[in-house]
Amino acid sequence: PAEILSGKIVSGQVRERLKQQVIEMTEKFPGFRPGLAILQVGNRDDSNLYINMKLKAAAEIGISANHIKLPNTATEADVLKCIASLNADPAVHGFIVQLPLDSDKPINTEKITNAVAPEKDVDGLSSINAGKLSRGDLGDCFIPCTPKGCMELIRQTGVQVAGKRAVVIGRSKIVGAPMHDLLLWNNATVTTCHSKTSTLAEEVGKADILVVAAGRAEMVKGEWIKPGAIVIDCGINHVPDSTKASGKRVVGDVAYSSAKEKASFITPVPGGVGPMTVAMLMQSTVESAQRFLEKFQPGKWTIQYNQLTLKTPVPSDIEISKSCMPKPIDQVAKEVGLFPDEVELYGQTKAKVQLSVLKRLQNQPDGKYVVVTGITPTPLGEGKSTTTVGLVQALGAHLHQNVFACVRQPSQGPTFGIKGGAAGGGYCQVVPMEEFNLHLTGDIHAITAANNLVAAAIDARMFHEQTQSDQALYNRLVPSVNGVRKFSDIQIRRLQKLGINKTDPMALTKEEVNAFVRLDIDPGTITWQRVLDTNDRFLRKITIGQSVTEKGFSRTAQFDITVSSEIMAVLALADGLDDMKKRFGRMVVASSKKGQPVTADDLGVTGALAVLMKDTVKPNLMQTLEGTPVFVHAGPFANIAHGNSSVLADKIALKLVGKDGFVVTEAGFGADIGMEKFFNIKCRYSGLRPHVVVLVATVRALKMHGGGPAVTAGVPLPKEYTEENLELVAKGCSNLNKQIQNARMFGVPVVVAVNAFKTDTKAELALVVQHAKEAGAFDAVECTHWAEGGKGALALARAVQRASQAPSNFKFLYNVELPVVDKIRLIAQQVYGARDIELLPEAQEKVALYTKQGFGNLPICMAKTHLSLSHDPEQKGAPTGFVLPIRDIRASVGAGFLYPLVGTMSTMPGLPTRPCFYDIDLDPVSGEVNGLF
Repeated sequence: PAEILSGKIVSGQVRERLKQQVIEMTEKFPGFRPGLAILQVGNRDDSNLYINMKLKAAAEIGISANHIKLPNTATEADVLKCIASLNADPAVHGFIVQLPLDSDKPINTEKITNAVAPEKDVDGLSSINAGKLSRGDLGDCFIPCTPKGCMELIRQTGVQVAGKRAVVIGRSKIVGAPMHDLLLWNNATVTTCHSKTSTLAEEVGKADILVVAAGRAEMVKGEWIKPGAIVIDCGINHVPDSTKASGKRVVGDVAYSSAKEKASFITPVPGGVGPMTVAMLMQSTVESAQRFLEKFQPGKWTIQYNQLTLKTPVPSDIEISKSCMPKPIDQVAKEVGLFPDEVELYGQTKAKVQLSVLKRLQNQPDGKYVVVTGITPTPLGEGKSTTTVGLVQALGAHLHQNVFACVRQPSQGPTFGIKGGAAGGGYCQVVPMEEFNLHLTGDIHAITAANNLVAAAIDARMFHEQTQSDQALYNRLVPSVNGVRKFSDIQIRRLQKLGINKTDPMALTKEEVNAFVRLDIDPGTITWQRVLDTNDRFLRKITIGQSVTEKGFSRTAQFDITVSSEIMAVLALADGLDDMKKRFGRMVVASSKKGQPVTADDLGVTGALAVLMKDTVKPNLMQTLEGTPVFVHAGPFANIAHGNSSVLADKIALKLVGKDGFVVTEAGFGADIGMEKFFNIKCRYSGLRPHVVVLVATVRALKMHGGGPAVTAGVPLPKEYTEENLELVAKGCSNLNKQIQNARMFGVPVVVAVNAFKTDTKAELALVVQHAKEAGAFDAVECTHWAEGGKGALALARAVQRASQAPSNFKFLYNVELPVVDKIRLIAQQVYGARDIELLPEAQEKVALYTKQGFGNLPICMAKTHLSLSHDPEQKGAPTGFVLPIRDIRASVGAGFLYPLVGTMSTMPGLPTRPCFYDIDLDPVSGEVNGLF
């Protein structure tokens, strides 16, 4: 008699094996679980029974199973929409549609099964998986569960399939046809029989392996079977049996009693193939999860880099940018391990990235964190952005490291003004540069709208308070709707702030109503201005409220440029949507006449700001010329704000690159400003710790610091800058030495990048490298990335790699609990080299006010010139012994810092005599942007 192939026993062994595989998977990837989705249409009893079996098996193995049930009124479009959602869900690795579809509406089953993503089609029913199976691509497809279970049972016999003659009875898409292909590609000689086969008994008699899936009770007789054959019976049929309570019994397609006398192995019915089907579904789901992890394993990137075609002389930035064909941005996203549902495309070259990626990767270690800063620059800039891009191109495209650049979004004001674009330069650019420099994804426009909503709310509130009684204000602020008055959530928060613990609008006393409705803003204390993302000097001081409708309530105000808005600083420092909303609520816009801070929450505008800004919180994904990924997100001013790109972009990038990868970000202005704020403000709030500082220096800037003539934008450089002058360079290295000391003060290794210009001599460059090393830099290297792309920054990249392995004992310069004046003095003395500070009367008043209001423990964000270590832009080198004057102090409470004003500065730049927009044009035929950026 034949040996019984028990599907119950074998499937139990399979489940135990899968359970162990899932445990190992979750240990290796904490928080990860294989996911199975089962989509059902209607409510058939048999379908419910099968689904419950699958859910139970999944739970036993450790698979996260989700049963989605659509009503029998669901249309084909409803089902396809649900399938599209499950296809895009990265938590779903296996996905089946339970058949038959029990719907009142006509639904094309073939269309539905083919809509399932092939890589998730664990039932193996899609045409793509069937095609791959028929071609023999067994390692790159999913096999229908019943044939897969049959093969597992055949393997249990220990009989080699290769070279055997196999017969399959049945040609269905679910069992017969795939069973034929599976046996064929396991090297059996296969014959498929069916209802029209005239010599069925004869064919069966030739079979070493017989698989029957005809759906006809006991069709195959025992005497047909070849002695010693393996018999796999897939049939489930009901025949009358008066001895059973139900009046019927289950039999297969093979006459079991007679067949087992001739076969060597045989499956019983029930208990044979049936239990294997569910086990194979689970196995395919686990296999799909394993493939997913291999493909999307954090820190394992496969990137297509772009080859640069270098030209001499180097063409204009826009020419280089246009000569590059960027990869589709969804390809870049896929290359760095982002899932389709984590990416929102804005055309072909830019996208926003969902914050959900942080939750998905929360258990992954961070990569190495590198900040690029510079010595005190000339008005022309020394190439920090270019160096940032060159470094990531070298690390990525040439050293094949996972690397992300995180940079600020530029304001359109300087783009059309005197500075031009900020996408880097030469062969080190973020592309397309016109997209980068213009609207991008609209973040700055959203900030403009949000900022001006607050400004409008301030003046409107003052107007209404001045023209209405307490009761009239109350009736409008808390209106009766259908006879019911109700406080909004933001109004409840205001009541709690006032110490009024009431929720019934009718329960307030007259005094409480007065306190609730009257913000009583002192116009002279308003610090919130309107903004515009255009350089317009004539908006620096304006008068508002001159219309007769404002009833004489006018005041002097001003416009600032959008990137100076506190909302921009909040965006850059926020840790998520909820944190951003809370920071908005804390923003102080003025003081009341009693000296109490008035916030955006008091104005009732917090929720509206969050709505306006809900998309801006997502970092923008772009790429460099050589195809490495870039996050472009936030662009706060580097004087009255901290001048760094967003915390969120850095955090997401650090997770994506993995523990051996690099994230390179840039701090605005020189190290005394941008780097100091990066450390003391950004790193304090983010909790991130940097591994390396890259300090950019140029011979040009060092000559200026050594006593060279003034450098002016738009004016040819004097000969001192175009001819070798080692004396000037050596004298100017005092500034380089001081900035190296500033970086080392925070306990982080410093690599000096000497950004070479074509007018620099070898002797000058060598002198800078020598001085940098003598001043304590970990290393100093010459860089030619502007002309050569990543290749020209290879030495820098290797130095950064080495420095990232060195000890980094990062520490803050000051404790925020220190008094405001002490924190300012520490920065002035330790970072700038000042002898002391002097607070002018207005600044002294603000120290007292902010300390009284509870803001004294905020970090300090110094607003001073970037053209000198001191407050005087004419003092070059490394001045000492000066007294730093603090003329005023202001608070960005929502962003989370106080900013002392050192000297005078404008937050609304003006246009020069010949703005950059003279050189910018549009080709009306191609729609391409031409000109200089």
